[in-house]
Amino acid sequence: MPGSIRVAPILQRAVALHRAGQWAQAETLYRQVLAVDGEQADATHNLGAALAQQGHLSEALPYLMRALDLEPSRPKYWSVCIEALTASGKLAEAADVYRRLVALQPQLASAHHNLGLLLVRLGSHKDARSCFRNAIRLDPTLAAAHNNLGNLLKLEGRLEEAAASYRAAIAAAPQMAEAHGNLGVVLEQRGLLTEAESCFRKAIALSPDHPGIHRHLGAVLAEQGRTHEALEAFLRHARTVRAAAETEPQPHRIRHDQEQREYLGGAALDVLRLENGDRLPGSSIRPRSDAHAIAAQWQTGNPKLVVIDDLLTAEALEGLRRLCWGSTFWRSTFPNGYLGTLPEHGFAAPLLAQIGEDLRQAFPQIMGGHPLLQLWAFKYDSECAGTSLHADFAAVNVNFWITPDEANLDPQSGGLVVWDKAAPLDWDFARYNTDEAAIRAFLKQSDARAITIPYRANRAVIFDSDLFHETDRFRFRPGYTNRRINITYLYGWRAVGARG
Repeated sequence: MPGSIRVAPILQRAVALHRAGQWAQAETLYRQVLAVDGEQADATHNLGAALAQQGHLSEALPYLMRALDLEPSRPKYWSVCIEALTASGKLAEAADVYRRLVALQPQLASAHHNLGLLLVRLGSHKDARSCFRNAIRLDPTLAAAHNNLGNLLKLEGRLEEAAASYRAAIAAAPQMAEAHGNLGVVLEQRGLLTEAESCFRKAIALSPDHPGIHRHLGAVLAEQGRTHEALEAFLRHARTVRAAAETEPQPHRIRHDQEQREYLGGAALDVLRLENGDRLPGSSIRPRSDAHAIAAQWQTGNPKLVVIDDLLTAEALEGLRRLCWGSTFWRSTFPNGYLGTLPEHGFAAPLLAQIGEDLRQAFPQIMGGHPLLQLWAFKYDSECAGTSLHADFAAVNVNFWITPDEANLDPQSGGLVVWDKAAPLDWDFARYNTDEAAIRAFLKQSDARAITIPYRANRAVIFDSDLFHETDRFRFRPGYTNRRINITYLYGWRAVGARG
């Protein structure tokens, strides 16, 4: 007691300095208190907190842990200690502290839930699931526990159970935008597109800038064949969620960005800018006298592949060039030496939706009732290579080029190589899209034949997306507007293994 009387004024001054943000001065006084009374719980905890706030986490942790032994009934001691352990990357130790807390207060639902969150980060999904269920048993209104249990069930492919958990989260917290969005994702994966759309729109109404929801809405709208609405949703996503800058950009990315900044007169590239891309008053596809011959070639051909020159009208081609040269949506960097853009990056201008719709109208025998599921563009560095050998997930692939022919230094190359063998339907996406060694072995065993289509501006290659294909060798002139650009539209799902 005498020691407590002597240290009380010092502790009070330390706490006042601590609250004022004068952590180093408070630290000195806390140490004075502990020199007199080494078991003073507040001084022990507060010294650890002051050290942590100064960035001295490794020195802070023993004090924070010691305070738990001295006074385990203080909730703040537990939360600050766990926060410091987590910030230090000591997730397993933080989980052990939560286990101590659960053992002391087994009826504390939030402790079970938060332990579950740490176990998810540690990859212990089974134990995390038990924690979330315990939290729900103790407090059925804990919406976060329902939502996080749903996340684990979704990862395990237990989609109906996941949907039930998300619905329970929504019942407990109707304004929880994340739960509405998560339910929409599960319904989308189950093919319940109308219900998924409703969930995404509810999530957006609750949280207009919630990450990813506009992108998911765009995907379900696209699958319903509502191309224009889909690209509008993707564009909203691009305007609200910008990709993080690359920490170590590759040389071809650096060259491209320098060239584009010069082309744009020094404009910043980290803000989304769309150059033109408006819809045209008429069709974007040139009228064709050979449309019936193209359809017949598609229907009878083996493999299914047609080449169409002069695909776009002059206005559409020029609009696409301005869009791809002047827009700052080139967000993906590929190691082979090219950049990519997707609708969720901003490659979602109205002109792109119009072209997607006009292609279906111009070639109904090819597109059939297939919705436009995906589109992208790639822009290549003249010093590097192109896309590797792969197949895509769709039924029909429309690939066309827009860079002027004058940029191509070898008119006999620079286009696409399509093989006359399709990806086996029992191959999953990772195998037929990225496992080049397995693909080449399959093509060799199958005596596959390569079909080379040379580059031409405004030339389209339409083919069965299951056919393996790769960029042909190319040589283009240096210079920003000489960069080879191809645009791809994918229609419909491949026959097997489409989703997931």
